[in-house]
Amino acid sequence: MSQVKKVNLEEGRPSVQDALARLQMELRLVRGSRIKALKLIHGFGSSGRGGKLRPAVRRQLETYKGRGYLKFYIPGERLSIFDEDTRRALDLCPALRGDPDLERHNNGVTVVIL
Repeated sequence: MSQVKKVNLEEGRPSVQDALARLQMELRLVRGSRIKALKLIHGFGSSGRGGKLRPAVRRQLETYKGRGYLKFYIPGERLSIFDEDTRRALDLCPALRGDPDLERHNNGVTVVIL
């Protein structure tokens, strides 16, 4: 089993409420597993409309971090070996070294370290 689970929160164009419910469910599912990171795909509003998922997901992650449900998260635009949190994530979850979004500055994804 991989150390990283990819979760596409924008699949099916859900409402913000539905995407946040899926995020909560996915966090519950991985608790106690060998998965060390979730790679959330939430998009960035490139269609010209919307773009509501990314800020809502990141606000919710900040709440979950404060409650101790996750260690930390890295916005895709900061996913770089020059970022301190990314280096810490790579130490905790070496499988992230092969992630195609590393060094891509993709603001449509967020990596969550559990």
